[in-house]
Amino acid sequence: MTVALDDLNAFVAVARAGGFRDGAKALGVSPSGLSDAVRRLEAQLAVRLLNRTTRSVMPTEAGRDLLDRLGPAFREIEAALDVVNTYRDRPAGTLRINVPVSVSRLVLPAVIPGFLKQYPEIRLEVVTDENLVDVFAGGFDAGIRYEERLAQDMIAVPIGPRVQRFAVGASPDYVERHGRPTHPRELLEHTCLRSRFPNGVLIPWELARDGEVVRLDPVSPLVVTAGGGSDLAVDAAVAGLGIVGLFDGWLQPYFQSGALLPLLEDWWPTFSGPFLYYSGGRLVPAPLRAFVDYIKSTRSPEA
Repeated sequence: MTVALDDLNAFVAVARAGGFRDGAKALGVSPSGLSDAVRRLEAQLAVRLLNRTTRSVMPTEAGRDLLDRLGPAFREIEAALDVVNTYRDRPAGTLRINVPVSVSRLVLPAVIPGFLKQYPEIRLEVVTDENLVDVFAGGFDAGIRYEERLAQDMIAVPIGPRVQRFAVGASPDYVERHGRPTHPRELLEHTCLRSRFPNGVLIPWELARDGEVVRLDPVSPLVVTAGGGSDLAVDAAVAGLGIVGLFDGWLQPYFQSGALLPLLEDWWPTFSGPFLYYSGGRLVPAPLRAFVDYIKSTRSPEA
């Protein structure tokens, strides 16, 4: 059976977008043309691939199976065709990366503006996600994660600061009412604002100095999801509700303004900065290749 590649592409676009209108925007075609292509494909296969209602378009079981098989194949085709970009003066196309919220807030603002100015024909899509996901199965070209969460057998390129710190702080009002802790174990007597990973694991607080490591699990009146809920925890700390622990870079503006006071600074532990990672077992799309080259070219000698 011979099936038109354009019809398969139309089905993938609609299934991923969840509708004909958004799928048409992604491909730059009309919704009616996309609808005709999907109907033609369904007629040729003699199987319904999409369930259509006035509010949504969802793949059938057959449609989901076909989408799972077509996704990797289409990404390989796109990567192969993208080799043509190497013959252009400037790389072009779409680059999709999956990153944690902390990276989008603390690392990418120093990278993205310069990259897009240097490569104006590249369209960058950044999706934030705290989960340990298979970014390639999700249709991403690359991901950014910290060393302990890197996927196996990936090419990893350092991006952003190579050393980061876990910081602890509280509002002047809280410190005035409850005192300033002088040792990490005293945090167990304080109100601490905690975070948990999306998988439900509560993130412990770990502080260290001169080889002594103190791992704490303080009781908290407020627990937020790491990344997406971190600003809420910071706002609660500024309001005097308790002590917050987070990336030093995230809390620095509050320390500088005086909204928060740094606590136990001698105990703030350091950890390795994040890495951009991607598969070495497939063709590297030109936009990703340009991004990797840009990161390497702008990396400081100290990094």
